[in-house]
Amino acid sequence: MTTSHAEPVNGKLPHEPEKATLEGRNKLIGFWLFLGGETVLFGTLFATFLALRGQTNDGPTANELFHLPLVAAATFILLVSSLTSVFAIQAMHKGNRNSLALWLGITVVLGLGFLGLEIYEFYEYVKHKEFGMTTSAFSSAFYTLVGFHGAHVAFGIVWIGIIIGQLFKKGLTVVTAPKVYVSAMYWHFIDVVWVFIFTVVYLLGKVG
Repeated sequence: MTTSHAEPVNGKLPHEPEKATLEGRNKLIGFWLFLGGETVLFGTLFATFLALRGQTNDGPTANELFHLPLVAAATFILLVSSLTSVFAIQAMHKGNRNSLALWLGITVVLGLGFLGLEIYEFYEYVKHKEFGMTTSAFSSAFYTLVGFHGAHVAFGIVWIGIIIGQLFKKGLTVVTAPKVYVSAMYWHFIDVVWVFIFTVVYLLGKVG
C-alpha cells in the first residue's frame, strides 16, 4: 500500500509541504504567472516615472524633496522583513507552526513600520513642501509608482495576517502550506520592487 503525498506521513508533513500536492504545485505555477503580470505593470510605472521625473512645473525637484535617511530607514525595515519571511519558510519546512506564525507576525509588524514611514513621508511632502498628487507631472508619477507599491505592501500585510489566523484555526497542513509559501513569494517580490524604487526614484533623484 502506497501513501498519498497529499497527507502527512506518520503525522509529519513532507519536507516541502507547499509542493506535496498537485493543487499546491498549481498554485505556485499560477502565482509565478501572476508575478509576471505584476512585473510588466510595475515596469510600465517605472518607465512613466522616468519619462516625467524632469517635469516639475516649478514645483519641488527630487533633489529638493527627498530625505534619504528616512527612506533608507524604511528600506532597511522592509529588507529585514524579507529576511523574517525566509525564517518563516524555514520554520514551515521544519513543521513548526508556532515558530512559523511568530516569524510571519514579525514580518507583518515590520511591514506596518515600513507603511507608517511611507505615510509619514507623504504627509511631510504634502503638508510642508506643497508637493501633492497634482502639483506636477513628476509628482503624479511619483505618487502613482510609490503609492501603488505601498498599496501592495498593505495588501500583503492583510494577506499574511489572514494566513496566520488560518494556521491557528486549521493547522499547518499541505493545504495551508502553499498559501504560506505563495505569500512569502509575494512579499519578496514587493521587497525587490522597493529596491528598484529606492535606486531609481530616490538615489537617482538625489544625484540629478
